Amino acid sequence: MAGVKQPDDKSHFILPDLGEGVHEAELIKWRVQVGDTVKEHQTMAEMETDKALVEVPSPWNGVIGELCGKAGDTILVGSVLVRYAAKNAGVVAPTKTVSVAAKQHAAPAPVAAAKADAKSDATEDAGTVVGNVSGSLGVPSRFARQPEHESVSSGANKSLATPAVRRIAKELGVNIQQVRGTGRGGRVTASDLQAVSQGAAEVALETTASRVVIAQPIKNSNTNDNTVTTTASTLSVAYPNVNRDGVKECIPFRGIRRKIAQALDLSVKTAVHFTVVDSADVTKLDRKRKEYAAALGTKLSMLPFVMLAVCKALRKHPTLNANVDDANEEILIKDPIHLGCAVDTDHGLMVPVLRNAHQKNVGELATLVKELAESCKQRTVARENLVGGTFTMSNVGSYGGTFATPIINYPEVAILAVGRAKEQVLTKDGAFYAGLVLPLSLSCDHRIVDGAEGARFLNTVLGFLENPDKLLAS
Repeated sequence: MAGVKQPDDKSHFILPDLGEGVHEAELIKWRVQVGDTVKEHQTMAEMETDKALVEVPSPWNGVIGELCGKAGDTILVGSVLVRYAAKNAGVVAPTKTVSVAAKQHAAPAPVAAAKADAKSDATEDAGTVVGNVSGSLGVPSRFARQPEHESVSSGANKSLATPAVRRIAKELGVNIQQVRGTGRGGRVTASDLQAVSQGAAEVALETTASRVVIAQPIKNSNTNDNTVTTTASTLSVAYPNVNRDGVKECIPFRGIRRKIAQALDLSVKTAVHFTVVDSADVTKLDRKRKEYAAALGTKLSMLPFVMLAVCKALRKHPTLNANVDDANEEILIKDPIHLGCAVDTDHGLMVPVLRNAHQKNVGELATLVKELAESCKQRTVARENLVGGTFTMSNVGSYGGTFATPIINYPEVAILAVGRAKEQVLTKDGAFYAGLVLPLSLSCDHRIVDGAEGARFLNTVLGFLENPDKLLAS
């Protein structure tokens, strides 16, 4: 929320950055009405960002004069969210709401004027959003939000983008006026610019109904810096007319659903995926699982045991416990293991992170997974628990299925999908026996992880799962 200013006269409340470079939020529900008296820290609205549901409280005491938006509106960071009535005065007359939906049908001049008014006589926001964002969530300086004369620029020949995104474009040497935005309403995002600078052929620059210009980045060869320029080539694109007859429901890409789409799209277009699969004989481990469950007096799935095996295997194969920094062309091998665990919710897929998973035992992993999964489903998960993963696991077996081809949670470099364990007839030393088999599917970024190393890692995981005494040893 740093960098967002609130007025000295406390006449209105400007929507701050709700954390980690969020540019906008969807208004879900108002918790106050015009004329209500509110106290400092009292929740005024529920808003959905691309990661979580956030309660927005009042930064001071006052009387609500105007609610600037309605449920379903997408409000830009830096826009006025609430106006307060003047002391000993009646409720102020409603003014024009500044939201993405309204902005797309309005001239840019009034919006710029509203932004200039919102920033006058301002003071530093002290941080008012429930779910405090710690300093550990800071983004690189080139992504940091800085005060500008307007929050979003638009025009007949200008691309739609926030000042922070325009700053990134300038640093990357990308002509933002030509970049086709993939954000809401065609807004250019930081991901669009990064994709251009990384040479993603799918990033379109200038779009018409029948023509798309593709960016081709060129690193300057006569200097030692990383300045990037772009050339362009033209493609003919024929977008099909989608038959809308019989549509039962039209769901816009908003909030978590849009974040999922953008993240998966970026991963598939950036990481070079390959998948290796194998099965583990977990017959002995299943008996240990039942013993642990009885001792702990709780239900215990196979997942925390697989997590423990993954943590131990990552210590032997550290290349897979990494992030890739494509902007700086670096592979960042991480020491702590922050294990992401995909959770299916009514709002879409979320990936909470179990921090320092390598320091936890089976019981602690099981408890933490349950708590984080529940907080995701209730939309109360803290933002800091949704970032910083170094390796991700997806327990697809809890819903059915054997093997999978999981998509890497970029910028991580690997993900493991755990299938459903099934009883099968197995052989050992020439004898048949009924055993429990657990299917595993590992996807890696081939740019960082060689195929042989991926296979060795998976074989190490199998070795721990098939030898529970070794797995559970301190």
